[in-house]
Amino acid sequence: MLNLDRDVVVVGAGPSGLTAARELKKAGLSVAVLEARDRVGGRTWTETVDGAMLEIGGQWVSPDQTVLLDLLDELGLKTYSRYRDGESIYIGADGSPLRYTGDSFPVDAATAVEMDKLIALLDGLAAEIGPTEPWAHPKARELDTISFHHWLRAHSNNEEACKNIGLFIAGGMLTKPAHAFSALQAILMAASAGSFTHLTDEDFILDKRVIGGMQQVSLLQAQELGDDVVLNSPVRTINWEPAASGDASNYRVSVVSERATVNARFVIMAVPPNLYSRVSFNPPLPRRQHQMHQHQSLGLVIKVHAVYSTPFWREDGLSGTGFGAGSLVQEVYDNTNHGDSRGTLVGFISDEKADAVFELSAEDRKRVVLESLAGFLGDKALEPEVYYESDWGSEEWTRGAYASSYDLGGLHRYGKDQHAPVGPIYWSSSDLAAEGYQHVDGAIRMGRLTAARICEVARVPAPA
Repeated sequence: MLNLDRDVVVVGAGPSGLTAARELKKAGLSVAVLEARDRVGGRTWTETVDGAMLEIGGQWVSPDQTVLLDLLDELGLKTYSRYRDGESIYIGADGSPLRYTGDSFPVDAATAVEMDKLIALLDGLAAEIGPTEPWAHPKARELDTISFHHWLRAHSNNEEACKNIGLFIAGGMLTKPAHAFSALQAILMAASAGSFTHLTDEDFILDKRVIGGMQQVSLLQAQELGDDVVLNSPVRTINWEPAASGDASNYRVSVVSERATVNARFVIMAVPPNLYSRVSFNPPLPRRQHQMHQHQSLGLVIKVHAVYSTPFWREDGLSGTGFGAGSLVQEVYDNTNHGDSRGTLVGFISDEKADAVFELSAEDRKRVVLESLAGFLGDKALEPEVYYESDWGSEEWTRGAYASSYDLGGLHRYGKDQHAPVGPIYWSSSDLAAEGYQHVDGAIRMGRLTAARICEVARVPAPA
């Protein structure tokens, strides 16, 4: 059992926690990072499976993610563009695949008009409300007490248009049914990316990947921190009390994990909100925190990886990109690694569809998933050399994907308190970000913000 004395203890060695620890160490404060898993990276994880390098977790970089891009440059990591040459595939309401080019789905004229109308409405609301304090806007309660599903249908009676627009946030981002979260939560998702239009443009939101994998962002930061990172060490208890002098910069904290007890002045909880309850707090968290955490939950998505001897779809003039709101696999992309002669597809199965296929045997699930991929790209998709399903819902220290969101009515009710520290305890994860919400960029932003807040209280200059 390690016994450590530090200024700050960070719970969670994902991008947010490691960024916070690195910034605090730059400021001259001592840190310890306690991680439950046997690896760093949190919801980023680059792994070799049956000889194929797969991005099991988060992977993409978009042009607006400037904080992530700056850190990649600082760490010496390079990016490459996602393959997008050729035609894409759209599977519409009748189940037939249609080839198309450009930014717009090949729908009939009436559906196109309705989709454009909904996108314009969402772009306007995202610009008006913004990502920083959506709960404070005069329309917050109105928009937070109607589900995104019903909001869409209140503004359009075209079901194909509503399903297509719903796909980008429900299946594509929050990974929950559109009836399970509010229009305000959807607007926050759009505002966090700059606009709803950005979410509909896969060439923007899924622009680049990191050569060698996104997990390197955590691996390289952890390497700098060295022995200050303790793995296989889930935190069980956080005890704290104010210092005898009453000085808010000198709390007395004891964080007890399976491998270490850390005595510190501050704690950063750099894990998603659904895991806060895995820790016993003494004294207990305030009632407001207890209630708020029960209204935040992660979604569910299966990320499917299929590796082939060649990227056969390119020979047929296809980009590998496909969308189908009614398909089992709702999105598919060419996910071929940099410099790899093989071809890799990645597909996503979200929320209730994920529930349904998890009721099947592994063999039957693989069969129906590959059949869905073949619906986009032809029968060659039925025979991959490597097949793997990223199932974050079964990960003990995650329990869902991609990130947490509020239930209906929760965002305007509790959002203003989600960053509020409790004594020496601060909260930091991509789930709480404004810009970059749900993304590695947001995790880094939150890590830096949290470190700066602690530096201010501790009366030390934050890193420039």
